[in-house]
Amino acid sequence: MVAANEEYIAAREEILSILKEKNCHPIFVRLAWHEAGTYDVNTKTGGPRGLMRFNVGTSTYGANTGLGIARVLLEPVKEKHPSITYADLWTLAGVVAIEYGLQRAGNTTRKPVWRAGRIDADDSATTPDGRLPDATKGADHLRNIFYRMGLSDKDIVALSGAHTLGRMHPDRSGFEGSWVVDPLAFDNTYFVDLLKTDYWTVGQASTGNAQYWSPDKTAMVNSDMVLAQDPAFRVFVEKYAASNDAFVGDFFESYQKLLELSYAEGELVEIPGLF
Repeated sequence: MVAANEEYIAAREEILSILKEKNCHPIFVRLAWHEAGTYDVNTKTGGPRGLMRFNVGTSTYGANTGLGIARVLLEPVKEKHPSITYADLWTLAGVVAIEYGLQRAGNTTRKPVWRAGRIDADDSATTPDGRLPDATKGADHLRNIFYRMGLSDKDIVALSGAHTLGRMHPDRSGFEGSWVVDPLAFDNTYFVDLLKTDYWTVGQASTGNAQYWSPDKTAMVNSDMVLAQDPAFRVFVEKYAASNDAFVGDFFESYQKLLELSYAEGELVEIPGLF
């Protein structure tokens, strides 16, 4: 069931207030991404169903380590608007987070699209571990993960651009460092840096895991670097490095697809005046 329009509009403003106070938009994007990225187009399981609200299953998987921070920050919004489902709240927070990151980058003209109506499933709908990308793997792994969701090569590269926000934490992922110099601004810098010749050298995180470092102390992992190495992926990397507008446009399209996985056309509705 969809909550009243004014509930979503008020929730968006409250999410923005949290972002302005905490600058936590990167982890809100990760929460929304990982909430949705469990979908399997063949079995019709997973997707944004609020399953990380349980202390078993999805919330305990290694790929989701640290996301309890985001859920705790958003819990007061949920308590104030109980008619909004967790699945709607977390995906809305992820979209408002991108909007905030765009503003930090000086881009105030692009407006995201988000539709309401996601349901919260019970814990019997928990999906198996291993449905999210592994940072140590290559192009074949990325395609297996994203094709399982029904997404394309363009979606893989565009959605990887979310790494322009935030940083890796050794106690969560085993890697460390931000992907770009300014990890709070949402733009195409991630792709520009991926294409820099002789910019990246192989090194280690403090955990001992292999990763790439730049002279600017930014970092990449294997699943980032393969985007520039795989010929089909590289086409989109070059496109986005050349045009921030092209990246943002394709990202919004792919992000909406991701956050609406498992829902049929007509099940979700736009909220007038939300953005």
